[in-house]
Amino acid sequence: MRNHPDRSVNLLFQGLLPAFALALWLPAVASGVDAAPAAAAAAPVAAPAGCPAILQHTFARLQDEKPQPLCQYAGKVILVVNTASFCGFTPQYKGLEALDSKYKAQGLVVLGFPSNDFAQEGGSNKDIAEFCESTFGVKFPMFAKSSVRGTDANPLFRQLAQISGTTPKWNFYKYLIARDGTVVDSYSSLTTPDDRGFVRDLEKQLAVH
Repeated sequence: MRNHPDRSVNLLFQGLLPAFALALWLPAVASGVDAAPAAAAAAPVAAPAGCPAILQHTFARLQDEKPQPLCQYAGKVILVVNTASFCGFTPQYKGLEALDSKYKAQGLVVLGFPSNDFAQEGGSNKDIAEFCESTFGVKFPMFAKSSVRGTDANPLFRQLAQISGTTPKWNFYKYLIARDGTVVDSYSSLTTPDDRGFVRDLEKQLAVH
């Protein structure tokens, strides 16, 4: 009986298909590749337990630009400040450092975010770090220069603006964050680190455990 050409091709294809599939599957198994969909491997990483949403950000440290997760400050009272080196309020660095030093043992941390949003911070991260240390002896954590307002604002300041309803109006604007991550209040550049009302608010938060 004469073989039908189409039937012969089909039989050949059916015989080769399993071998072809096996050839694709074996290297994947040998290399440890999971056969699950790629989307499953890209599942979001869960935030550390006990870290409030306001701190679920990572920023480069000012001095060496190494990534620093803000979750390391969970459970502390936090004062977030946008800073600049060539501003009339720049001397507040001294008061902020004194504040951080005085209340550190009680759970305060001041976080500084240099910004050129008001055209008063034109230097590099290295320049800013050297200026802060040599001029005011700043030791509280500071982060790489970034924007703190508008569409280019860094994620923390965008979140602070959404929660508080206000953005920095100038350099050395301040946000006070409670131990549980609640944004307590915001303070203008005119509010100095030793302002009585501000210090009273700060001490009230430090008393909460």
